[in-house]
Amino acid sequence: MTADRRIEEITDRIRERSAPTREPYLQRIRAKGAEGPKRTTLTCGNLAHGFAACGPLDKERLADDHTPNLGIITAYNDMLSAHQPYERYPELIREAAREIGATAQVASGVPAMCDGVTQGQTGMEMSLFSRDVIAMAAAVGLSHDMFDAAVYLGICDKIVPGLAIAALTFGHLPAIFVPAGPMTSGLPNDEKSRIRQLYAEGKVGRDKLLEAESQSYHGPGTCTFYGTANSNQMLMEIMGLHTPGSSFVNPNTPLRDAMTREATRRALAITALGNEYTPAGLVVDERAVVNGVVGLHATGGSTNHTMHLVAIAAAAGIKLTWQDISDLSDVTPLLARVYPNGLADVNHFAAAGGMGFLIRELLDRGLLHEDVRTAWGRGLRAYAIEAKLSADGDQVVRHDAPKESGDPKVLTTADRPFSNNGGLRMLNGNLGKAVIKVSAVKPERRVVEAPAKVFHDQNELKVAFDAGELDRDFVAVVRFQGPKSNGMPELHKLTPLLGVLQDRGHKVALVTDGRMSGASGKVPAAIHVTPEAKTGGPIARVKDGDMIRLDGETGTLEVLVDAATLSARAPETPDLSANEFGLGRELFAAFRLAVGDAEHGASVF
Repeated sequence: MTADRRIEEITDRIRERSAPTREPYLQRIRAKGAEGPKRTTLTCGNLAHGFAACGPLDKERLADDHTPNLGIITAYNDMLSAHQPYERYPELIREAAREIGATAQVASGVPAMCDGVTQGQTGMEMSLFSRDVIAMAAAVGLSHDMFDAAVYLGICDKIVPGLAIAALTFGHLPAIFVPAGPMTSGLPNDEKSRIRQLYAEGKVGRDKLLEAESQSYHGPGTCTFYGTANSNQMLMEIMGLHTPGSSFVNPNTPLRDAMTREATRRALAITALGNEYTPAGLVVDERAVVNGVVGLHATGGSTNHTMHLVAIAAAAGIKLTWQDISDLSDVTPLLARVYPNGLADVNHFAAAGGMGFLIRELLDRGLLHEDVRTAWGRGLRAYAIEAKLSADGDQVVRHDAPKESGDPKVLTTADRPFSNNGGLRMLNGNLGKAVIKVSAVKPERRVVEAPAKVFHDQNELKVAFDAGELDRDFVAVVRFQGPKSNGMPELHKLTPLLGVLQDRGHKVALVTDGRMSGASGKVPAAIHVTPEAKTGGPIARVKDGDMIRLDGETGTLEVLVDAATLSARAPETPDLSANEFGLGRELFAAFRLAVGDAEHGASVF
């Protein structure tokens, strides 16, 4: 139970709505859990293949029905700064498992693409689809049925949601997510944004821009702004799939390594072979999903999770809606100011008290379900802590989270919030449904009424900007960017351009069926518009000059055209064939055909 009646009411309606799908899901994972891994009944030939590459000790243990075997799903590659530290993790995990008489094997690698590299590029059209590919790739590895539990090594945008979908599909297995942590702080985010905007205006050259970007993204670990990657870590911790306090510890530090070893030991302690069997499908229930949404709002997290959380919940048989997310926003105070919602980065957030402080504040206010099952045990209160390294440098020790914030401008208390409601809101109107991240938008800029300027590609807007055609009030309607059109790319190339125009005193806003992600910035943006243009949604009927009203305060998105006129217009049907080939896009044709809408998770499942 929570102390807040409204949280309980929303949880109850999610539970009631989900009953027809949640109960069959639970029956499936209970039946599978009762069977145990097939390793115990494999033919000798099957089992020999399963441990052929292992050393003598591991072979001996794997031949024993009573020795737990841990599956490692890794998103390691050394191009992504956030995932490069995972190169060392499998050996750390194997060693920690051997020390307690168990075994661990890398079950599979999964792809991990960097949205920072593909931003504004062709590859971004495969980014969202990569989430479901990751889920399937993890499923291939786990399908060998050799494992008693699994650890998931992933941190960035689509990787963690994809791994979470896989973990819940294999919900009979205990699961712990093991982060790599954020890179150390570099060039402040506001300075990086200033240089980007100067470059957009032609006031500095590419050399200065690259210098600023390199000073910002400078080493191993996640990007330090509060985008989807760091929102992922917050979610895994507040939903009970991390070990407590592990989200924001920097890579390649003694504490980080100690936490990886500890996560290994914990995963092996909660298998069906012991007395604390904790399958992932029971950790992630309706209460855990609500806790995740509350955490997202309290921190001003990524708009991508209005899709990812819906898809993750669905993998556990839980039906989460945008209305649920919106209603939870109304009752959740904003407690964190991390870029783009403030000037601090996630290292400053962690230093101010981090996840332990945040969870304690929300629990004390009655805004989280405390009596939940977690990978660490029962009860979320165990996560209201601060993790440190023991005196001998080998173990993780935990203390109560600090009573006071180390920096009230970054992390505040529930009785002195930055805002009385969360950072994400839903928009409704005659253009359909959409999402807006208002926490990064100044209050005086949250309502825009201006004529539409329609584009079918973000590059078209840049051409118009460079030609001086946008020096006025307008609402940029960038459509045919939804999942069925071209995979729903993020449109961050637009942020500096629209920011320049807003700084010149113009009223500007963005309306799109594409994405803007966790880095949605200071310009009001109605994103994830559903139905999308490709399916004939009303956004496909908007014309240049139509007045559009985006009201982030009341939650409305309207084209000010009478209903009869709007419905009489034929929707635009541009040629999208250029989005179907090149850099592997032809391999994703089936995804574009099968994908659902943003409101239902933009999933192919």
